[in-house]
Amino acid sequence: MAKEAAMSRRLYRFGLLTLFVAWISAAVAQTDPLPSWNDGPAKQAIIAFVTDTTRAGSPDFIPEPERIATFDNDGTLWIEQPAYVQLAFALDRIKALAPQHPEWKDEQPFKAVLEGDMAALAASGEHGAVAILAATHAGMTNEEFRKIVKEWLAAAKHPRFDRRYDELVYQPMLEVLAFMRANGFKTFIVSGGGAEFMRAFAEERYGIPPEQIVGSRIVTKFERRNGQPSLFRLPRVDFVDDGPGKPVGIEQQIGRRPVAAFGNSDGDLEMLQWTTETGNRRLGVIVHHTDGDREYAYDRGPIFGGLDKALEAAALDRWIVVDMKRDWKTVFPPEKR
Repeated sequence: MAKEAAMSRRLYRFGLLTLFVAWISAAVAQTDPLPSWNDGPAKQAIIAFVTDTTRAGSPDFIPEPERIATFDNDGTLWIEQPAYVQLAFALDRIKALAPQHPEWKDEQPFKAVLEGDMAALAASGEHGAVAILAATHAGMTNEEFRKIVKEWLAAAKHPRFDRRYDELVYQPMLEVLAFMRANGFKTFIVSGGGAEFMRAFAEERYGIPPEQIVGSRIVTKFERRNGQPSLFRLPRVDFVDDGPGKPVGIEQQIGRRPVAAFGNSDGDLEMLQWTTETGNRRLGVIVHHTDGDREYAYDRGPIFGGLDKALEAAALDRWIVVDMKRDWKTVFPPEKR
């Protein structure tokens, strides 16, 4: 009888301990703002920056109106290999429109696109890029363009992962966006991609509204079509929001200097420098693609998303370099079943 009582007490204590451990684990999970990040210097630095700059009385406190955080899109918030998603859209659009343009079979750069000749496409240079831009991004209103982009995103799939492109966003970065917004930061996309292209999906995928997207633009004019006012897209480049253009775009559209910037390539170098080289507490983060199994491994040399000068500058300016393979528990959100 005594043995049974002792056993019951041990089982009771074990049950309590199990429940306590489970409760602690759940509590930790609930209080961890970045659960898809492995614990390490990168995660700790991001949390520390947000904590220190939002705590009243902190020497690094930043007033809420000044809490501006900018994020590159391609390679920082979603996948950019084996080619930029917007380029994949443009090439697919050429193929979809080809039956209406039989002359394209013999005209460059359309012939190169239809035959999959990327060398010939590259050789077409700026002239080819403008021709593809005119055929796929212009000659319509902004509303018509965004509708086409949404329809393409709903059907197109990545060649390697066989998932929709807008599902191949980075789960750890979605958590950073949510964490910063929960602490009074306003999050902006500042990307070399087209502003209207990103406005077709960014609010749904990232929680970033259209007015908080800074991107490249083509010339747009006001006109009345069928008696209705509209904004019509013309086949001419208005502004390229990449490299040194990013700080310019930030100043023109946001009007405040960011206190945090996230990028992944040399195209983000000037944005990171503009953000962090102020003498005050600032955060610069580079996503380094090091995981060839779960995503892609690249830095110096690729056609898209090359990281060379910015990687060297990270050491000088003390930016956080996120090692995708080491720092991220997962890369993409789970597939919806």
